[in-house]
Amino acid sequence: MPHLAPWQWLLGIFCAFMIGVAKTGAPGVGTMVAPLMVLTVGDARLAAAWTLPVLSTADVFAVTYWRRHAEARQLFSLIPWVLAGIAGGAVALSLNEQVIRRIIGVIIVGMVVVYLWRRFSPAPQVAGNPAFYGICTGFATTVANAAGPVMNLYLLSRKLPKEKFVATGAWFFFVVNLVKSPVYAWYHLYSQASLVFDLLMVPAVLAGALAGRWLIRHMAQSVFEVLVIALTAVSCLFLFR
Repeated sequence: MPHLAPWQWLLGIFCAFMIGVAKTGAPGVGTMVAPLMVLTVGDARLAAAWTLPVLSTADVFAVTYWRRHAEARQLFSLIPWVLAGIAGGAVALSLNEQVIRRIIGVIIVGMVVVYLWRRFSPAPQVAGNPAFYGICTGFATTVANAAGPVMNLYLLSRKLPKEKFVATGAWFFFVVNLVKSPVYAWYHLYSQASLVFDLLMVPAVLAGALAGRWLIRHMAQSVFEVLVIALTAVSCLFLFR
């Protein structure tokens, strides 16, 4: 059993819940999870590995739900560049833990800026360059599990219908999360404690996946997004201490 304080357990449950919410299509929710998981686990390098099985659990539900809508052809050009980004992220994981914390903080702040730019630009003209988006996505997802906004921008450039947009993103992260899992194993970041933690988080992921649609329907989108951005910004401050 992981030796976590009660507040860490509560924060971990909240993160798992929000991962489930994010996979139902709620915009921006997943961005807050990376810094909060660093606070939960207490180590930036370990946080990525502790989060990955939770993400993969949510991915299974997402790809099952959206299995008929994905456009795999939109992802083929990204493959070599994403692998290059994952390799860069793998190298970055060898750095000092405090340095990794700051890298994650910078990545998350960058993701928030990207998200806000997309949010307040209803029809952004995005140049969907596979090399740029693939490398950024691969690096960000390996170091911080925080590539959602960048991938969303790339998919926007493909002009996909809403269902295909969500489905293609879900399948993309399902595959990428499997591909990068050996990186964390190489650094011996998995442990019995982390796997027990991930198993205990499954009900929270399920609850989040089920609650996501309800939250979107019953909470004003503007209020919801302000709360997400505010919590993300505050949690990032702790990474720069």
